[in-house]
Amino acid sequence: MLNQFSRTQLLYGVDAMKRLASSRVAVFGIGGVGGYVVEALARSGVGALDLIDDDKVCLTNINRQIIATHKTIGKYKVDVAEERVKDISPDCEVRTYKTFYLPETQDQFDFREYDYVVDAIDTVTGKLTIIENAKRVGVPVISSMGAGNKVNPAAFEVADIYKTSICPLAKVMRRECRKRGIDSLKVVYSKEPPVRPLEDMSISCRQNCICPPGTARKCTERRDIPGSTAFVPSVVGLIIAGEIINDLCKGYRKDEIN
Repeated sequence: MLNQFSRTQLLYGVDAMKRLASSRVAVFGIGGVGGYVVEALARSGVGALDLIDDDKVCLTNINRQIIATHKTIGKYKVDVAEERVKDISPDCEVRTYKTFYLPETQDQFDFREYDYVVDAIDTVTGKLTIIENAKRVGVPVISSMGAGNKVNPAAFEVADIYKTSICPLAKVMRRECRKRGIDSLKVVYSKEPPVRPLEDMSISCRQNCICPPGTARKCTERRDIPGSTAFVPSVVGLIIAGEIINDLCKGYRKDEIN
């Protein structure tokens, strides 16, 4: 029967689509990267999504986040993402958590429920906690490295964390993963050296904060405020979604995905 996933089914087949429909994926961080992960998973027929982010949509998100429009400014990102998923895939089960993921909040989540975990947050402590919890219960996890201060979307690739280079965040994550005995981690990273943002105080959030009322973590409190584009975080998110879909569908297609 023709449905919104028919074009995907032409490539993956019935069994793979059933596998996707029965899968639950947790996406930690619904920003420039995570928003596009959610978008692609919903459009691919994943049956259940857990969306975790405590942030609200800000005017400065519009340049890169698929959930950000002038109509959604001030709304919680997970609420906007849930509404969007339901418009795309009404049967998708969505659970939202207005939570900033850190060791102190990890007890809210049972990683054994997930078929795949996405780390799309930007704090090292939170990233490591997500990765450790996923590894502990044997759930596949994929992690986004730095997408800010980059202008070349073609420079991103999928690799094990220990085979990465150039990316400053990947360097920190290699060191911390090694300390914790994490022997492998699938990541998406860029070999492009970071571009140094302009020091223009007239457009800096440092002096012109416009975070929505009630924002828990304002950008004025951040150590660095990276520059960003529409075409870099989106590519990272779509690469991650592609890895998830192809991994989940392995063994459910006659022609195995390499």
